[in-house]
Amino acid sequence: MSALAGKTAVVTGSSRGVGAATAKLLAAEGANVVVNYRQKAPRANKVVAEIEAAGGKAVAVGADLTDAESLRGLMQTAVDTFGGLDLLVLNASGGMEKDLGEDYAMRLNRDAQSEALTAGLEHLSQGGRVVFVTSHQAHFIDEVETMPEYEQVARSKRAGEIALTERLPEMRERGVSFVVVSADMIEGTVTATLLDRARPGALEARREAAGKLYSVEEFAAEIAAMASADVETGHIELVGGADDFLSRARR
Repeated sequence: MSALAGKTAVVTGSSRGVGAATAKLLAAEGANVVVNYRQKAPRANKVVAEIEAAGGKAVAVGADLTDAESLRGLMQTAVDTFGGLDLLVLNASGGMEKDLGEDYAMRLNRDAQSEALTAGLEHLSQGGRVVFVTSHQAHFIDEVETMPEYEQVARSKRAGEIALTERLPEMRERGVSFVVVSADMIEGTVTATLLDRARPGALEARREAAGKLYSVEEFAAEIAAMASADVETGHIELVGGADDFLSRARR
């Protein structure tokens, strides 16, 4: 039996892309999944329908992660619907949007991640886990430059990772573990598409440097694996292309 069978997971930003694929994989392992979306309810409902058609359990919940009350409602729904909360996957990110304010990247990628942790810790069970999803471009931003078009997002996501990591003692005290999963650019994601549009050839350059870029499904599988992997709290899982970043970070 899967370690996730009967557990309840909240996956932020899971109406599409990596988040949706992760939600489906967790459900396939027997987890009850809360599929979170900000605006696109039909997409989230489709993810839920696919999970249920495969025999899993899921519910779609709209929540603006930059609103603390909305976050508390998201976590409470997990408890009210499935009886508890065991896993929080902090997948949602953004910042390349042009219409949400200059500080949106930091509000979403740093402040909202910490607020989500606060809301989650009110309900996470002993032995529960928090998984923070990030990119090598963000994780290594202090040592390795990224594309100017992505720098604001990368720095805000790195700030989010630092803010969460600083709360490791609080998580340990509550019996909750914390894992970071970082990957190179992911084929088929909105971010990769926008970056390649802003800087034609960016994706191909990363393919050459990394040897391969992971697909949405491949990265989701790594995230799902880390949901129950036997690793120490604070573990950082570097997925695909990390050798290139590590070598440049040492220069």
